[in-house]
Amino acid sequence: MKKRIVCLTLALMMTATQVVSVSASREEELREEQAATSAQLDATYAQIDQLYSAKQQLQDEINTLDANLVNVMVSIQTLEGDISNKQADIEQTQADLQKAQNAKDKQYAAMKQRIQYLYEKGGSDAWFQMMMSADNLSDLLTKAEYTQKMYDYDRKSLETYANTIEQVTNLGNQYQQEKSELEGMKQEYEAESANLQTQIDTKKASSADCDNEIAYAQEMANEYANLIQEQQAEIEQLEAERIAAEEEARRQAEAEAAAAAAAEEAAQQEDQTVYDEEGNEVDADEAAENGDTVYDKEGNEVDPSEVTSSDDGVEYDEYGNVIDSDNTVDPDSVSSSSSSSSSSGSGSSIVDYATQFVGNPYVWGGTSLTGGADCSGFTQSVYAQFGYSLPRTSYEQQNWGTEVSYADAQPGDLICYGGHVAIYMGNGQIVHASNSRDGIKISNDATYRTILSVRRPS
Repeated sequence: MKKRIVCLTLALMMTATQVVSVSASREEELREEQAATSAQLDATYAQIDQLYSAKQQLQDEINTLDANLVNVMVSIQTLEGDISNKQADIEQTQADLQKAQNAKDKQYAAMKQRIQYLYEKGGSDAWFQMMMSADNLSDLLTKAEYTQKMYDYDRKSLETYANTIEQVTNLGNQYQQEKSELEGMKQEYEAESANLQTQIDTKKASSADCDNEIAYAQEMANEYANLIQEQQAEIEQLEAERIAAEEEARRQAEAEAAAAAAAEEAAQQEDQTVYDEEGNEVDADEAAENGDTVYDKEGNEVDPSEVTSSDDGVEYDEYGNVIDSDNTVDPDSVSSSSSSSSSSGSGSSIVDYATQFVGNPYVWGGTSLTGGADCSGFTQSVYAQFGYSLPRTSYEQQNWGTEVSYADAQPGDLICYGGHVAIYMGNGQIVHASNSRDGIKISNDATYRTILSVRRPS
């Protein structure tokens, strides 16, 4: 009879599972949407990293252009000083040229005056008269020598002034040419300065564009992050509702199964009641032992040895699991709610215990370490072996124990993600019930998803 009760209970629970399947379907859709949103968030963060790299490259180029511009500006200032000095040299040569020209003119005027004096005194015969007026040969030679020296001096002076004027003129022309070259160089540097400034302005505009794109990408990333939180909140709400519905359905199924069992047992007991010839109710076992003739309630004679007892000798626990003859529950049929806890142990003991189930299947909603468990069912069952009573859902486990930072995480700590939990092994590794494809496994990167919290048993 109890086997029929168990079958009835399973049937009712299967019906309850169908009731919550719609909620589970929506939960799965949300998890897929959340995974897509997480991918978009990762892509956005990658784009932000690229934009920051581009901005840094632009800033490096701007710094180089700024340094070049400073050098050009220094060169322009140096050229302006050289041009100013060259202009001073030109003005000095012009003054020197004017002085030389004035000296030449003065010398030329004195020479003309002497010549004029000679002609005025003697006309065209002035030189002859001067020589003839000499008192003696010595006086004549003296006058002739003096006259020759005067001519030589005038000629030499005129040549000297002419050479000076030519040299000063050439030097002035040289200074003027050099000034023109300096001014040309200055114009080239000014053009280079304008070109560098244009490049700097262009780079700064591109950098500003990067800032705008980074700001927009960051805004999108914030929206994705908020959407992930909203999706996670809805997932956790649906998960809580699903678990509550499953618990309620299980409770109702057990109540209905218990009621049906009681009714069936009462009916069976009524059907198995036997009577003696006077219509008195008698014990079937005693009648069979004494060989008495007994009758059912319709008055039909029955063999008392064929009347079955209401107890088939098989015992069950409160969840319908078969209890062995030694009064212990069959381990293969024990549900998560009836598993016992061993004494608490260290974090490494928790890790050692958890890793022995690597390779076992992932079963959504399951809590069996051997038959299959989901992420929170796996952690709940593992910690239960060490005396810790974890809540059932990943959301509730996120608030269990004592929070520590990931930097301080130790083996045996609980790593909480959005809609997922794992057990930290140390060295960045975790053991967890991953998914239906991988089952219970070890992952080498605990930060493969955003860590929401790290919880330590307390």
